[in-house]
Amino acid sequence: MAEELRKRSEIEDRYKWDLTHIYASDEAWEKDYNEVTAAADVLDELNGHVAEDPKKAVITVFELFERMAPIYEYAFLRKETDNADSTAQALKDRALRLYVTLSARAAFLEPELLEMPEEQLKALAKDPEMQDYDAMLRRLLLQRPHTLPKEQERLIAMMGEVAEAPGSIFSALTDADMKFPPIRMPDGSEQELTEGNYSTFIHSDDREVRRQAFHNIMSTYESYGNTIAGTYGASVKKDQFMAVTHQYSSAREAAMKPLEIPESVYDNLIEAVHDYLPVLQDYLRLRKELLGLEELHLFDLYTPIVKDYKMELPYEKAFDLVLEGLKPMGEDYIAKLKEARDNRWIDVYPSAGKSSGAFSSGDLKDVHPYVLLNHNDNLDSAFTIAHELGHSMHSFYSNTAQPAPKRDYSLFVAEVASTCNEAVMQRYLTKTMTEPKAQAFLLNYLLEQFRTTVFRQTMFAEFEKISHEMAAQGIPLTKESLSEAYFKLNEQYYGETCFMDPEIASEWMRIPHFYRAFYVYVYATGLCAAISLSGKILSEGESAVRDYRKFLSAGCSVPPIEALKLAGIDMSRPEPVREALEVFRETVKKMHEVMGK
Repeated sequence: MAEELRKRSEIEDRYKWDLTHIYASDEAWEKDYNEVTAAADVLDELNGHVAEDPKKAVITVFELFERMAPIYEYAFLRKETDNADSTAQALKDRALRLYVTLSARAAFLEPELLEMPEEQLKALAKDPEMQDYDAMLRRLLLQRPHTLPKEQERLIAMMGEVAEAPGSIFSALTDADMKFPPIRMPDGSEQELTEGNYSTFIHSDDREVRRQAFHNIMSTYESYGNTIAGTYGASVKKDQFMAVTHQYSSAREAAMKPLEIPESVYDNLIEAVHDYLPVLQDYLRLRKELLGLEELHLFDLYTPIVKDYKMELPYEKAFDLVLEGLKPMGEDYIAKLKEARDNRWIDVYPSAGKSSGAFSSGDLKDVHPYVLLNHNDNLDSAFTIAHELGHSMHSFYSNTAQPAPKRDYSLFVAEVASTCNEAVMQRYLTKTMTEPKAQAFLLNYLLEQFRTTVFRQTMFAEFEKISHEMAAQGIPLTKESLSEAYFKLNEQYYGETCFMDPEIASEWMRIPHFYRAFYVYVYATGLCAAISLSGKILSEGESAVRDYRKFLSAGCSVPPIEALKLAGIDMSRPEPVREALEVFRETVKKMHEVMGK
């Protein structure tokens, strides 16, 4: 069983990350903090004079932020393990304030570079002395047609807090003000319902508990529908304003073009997923049959269908399982994972004041990434280890291979390495763990990844596309119009098999990702790319692993589509998505066979 919540001091050091790899002490951090604060004065000297020596301006600004990186990383990680530590909170607040100050003082750089003649900027990008910065200059040239004069860009930048207001209002409403009716449990007791524990209730074996959780969450959001529609509508209008102001044809182009992603990627994803909706229905019918339900409701989609399989996996055993599952990635890859475990890259157990969830963090040239876990002794937590170490290995190889200005990889590929680790591990273990219950559990794990990540996130992406098109056509974004559009999408995706609970029309109101428009599709494309890559690694072996390593090492030295091509995957074409969805089809078929249905 998972360990009970303990004080951090009660956990052995070997299960806690070692931040002395960044700074030996808070005093060493303080020294760097003061030095960078003083060094920032050089920005005022460069402001207004970039064209006189653009090389010096670019290099100086990047080197200053490179010195800033460990200051912020140390403070951030220090706080994450104990949010009640006032000293750690103060360090984090000071680091964030310094970063914001540096960003504001350096905001002149890109506008002044863009004021230079285009040929001069292109020549700068080709200068051998600027090789480390050519990717930044490449992206800057891409923005040139969409960049306003310096003073106008400054005015828009000053609107930053106003532009973020819809998302902030939504967070305040849903995180602080909104309360949900409690859940009446089978024993007659009542338990509080929150967004944080909704997942627990919707996964419950007790159908009445699931129904209550679904109804109580959705109906509460519906009661705030006019407010949330107004808030979301303002966010969409902000997206439109920014797109029009910067001369993009649409808000979607404004979101995707700076990331160097063709809009066809978005459309290919939606088209492919639509074509495979019949396979989704096959899986949903199997779920209905295995649960023994006459009618499959939308609140029945999350409860486990492999009920009585448990795998007790304390951390050491879980990590060994990860190492076993990732053997196809190569001996040096496995050696680096062991180093992460043995050299305290990882903070393992929950403790009082520690942040929940899991993440990997690390954009430092000479220091490894760090991983935060909250380990429970089960297979889900083992997959979480694989997932977060996938992020860490991506960062490690990118940080090692690329200079600082090129090591930060694109959002579009951020979930590929983590999910590829999971996919390789899942598919490898499915071959080696032949006991029927284990097979069923592993197959269903992959099926749920597809349903919740590819199908669900694509439906979200389609809703964003529809809502922005509605706004562009002058259709008011009201509670009624948005709920109608969302309900129709659910009918299209689930209606053939599921009873369409009317409350689902309000689900769009609780999705925070919608306040960062045209982002959710990367979860779906990332999983599809990872499934395709894992197939190549498992079938082609060493040559595919070498190509995959090239992708991990690319950083942002090339556009993200080109980075994936290094591993043999072309996401500008529909084939990788369709190949992944064929894996979904085959997995549904195998699940039928294993369950004898």
